[in-house]
Amino acid sequence: MASSKQYSVPHTPRVISPSPTPSELSGKEGYFGPVTRSASRKQKVTSPPPIDEDSSGSDPDKRARARSRSPLEGRRRQMSGLTSKRQMNGNLRAKKADLALPNGTVNGHLSPAAANKNYWRELSRSPSPLGLIPIHQKWRSFIHRHEVPRKVLHVSIGFLTIFLYCTGRQPDQIHPVLLAMLIPIAATDFIRHRYWQVNRLYIRFLGALMRESEVDGWNGVISYLLGAWIVLRFFPKDIGVMSVLLLSWCDTAASTFGRLWGHRTWRVRKGKSLAGSIAACVTGVITAALWWGWLAPMYADYNTGVNAFAYRSVLALPAQARKTLELSSGKGSITGYLALGAMSFWAGIVASASEAIDLFGWDDNLTIPVLCGVGLLGFTKVFA
Repeated sequence: MASSKQYSVPHTPRVISPSPTPSELSGKEGYFGPVTRSASRKQKVTSPPPIDEDSSGSDPDKRARARSRSPLEGRRRQMSGLTSKRQMNGNLRAKKADLALPNGTVNGHLSPAAANKNYWRELSRSPSPLGLIPIHQKWRSFIHRHEVPRKVLHVSIGFLTIFLYCTGRQPDQIHPVLLAMLIPIAATDFIRHRYWQVNRLYIRFLGALMRESEVDGWNGVISYLLGAWIVLRFFPKDIGVMSVLLLSWCDTAASTFGRLWGHRTWRVRKGKSLAGSIAACVTGVITAALWWGWLAPMYADYNTGVNAFAYRSVLALPAQARKTLELSSGKGSITGYLALGAMSFWAGIVASASEAIDLFGWDDNLTIPVLCGVGLLGFTKVFA
């Protein structure tokens, strides 16, 4: 008896059938039972709202783009003025507080500034790789890829310099104007980085002339004006003018030919190719030959006194070298086209080297004219 109780058959489990679907209720033997209003609302199938897939709009907040998973995206959008005001008042102070422990010691993590210090140099050299500048999406080839408006502005400065020289303007008349332009432009850049509304308006009007790195960094125009002011203020007239011309034309030539054929040649350094360096050198040689051999002598009356040229169509070995080699003054010097060729060749080398050198990560619009001025002035001090 105990054995039968131990192995008794269990009771049949109770099975509860699932509730019928609305389609099953409506089609069951043609019977349509009464349905309350609350049940009717539950049975309604609502379709999701349509997604705007138009990515060509000018408003970056309305573009149907996938949100970046990069932790740097939020910071760049805040600095560029492409976020809301509530987001701008977010966790900027909290990020700094998380870097240190309560006792003041470092927690071992990289700070955002240190982690992003060379971010743009590790990224593609495309002017707007992340699409923070709306106009770059509309004009992908004209503005984004080839930077035509930016290059036109860059090249036009050289022609403006030639015009001012031909009309008799002297460096002491020009560099005060450059300084007067530099101060308000730099102040505007400082203000737009503090107020996102100003930055958004700034990008809307000048986005065609900007690169992505300038959205939350200093505008290249500031470095351009500062470099031109330095060489025209502290260098001889011909050296200063030539430095501005090399910046205007050699840098543009290096960028253009580097983008076209840089992938076919060796890399000089990160972001700089041999094709771009050769283009800068050739452009520098041609520019110097035309400047010192043709244009400058046409207006020689403007180049007297404090505006005298450092290069006077004569190159000679230093006195100590002539004495060591036992050469006379005539045999140890060159004039005419031979001297012009040597000076032009050196200008091309200096232009190519200054365009390829990365000096403390500074903007090349500042380093190129200054390095060109130092290289050309040093050459004339030794051999002229």
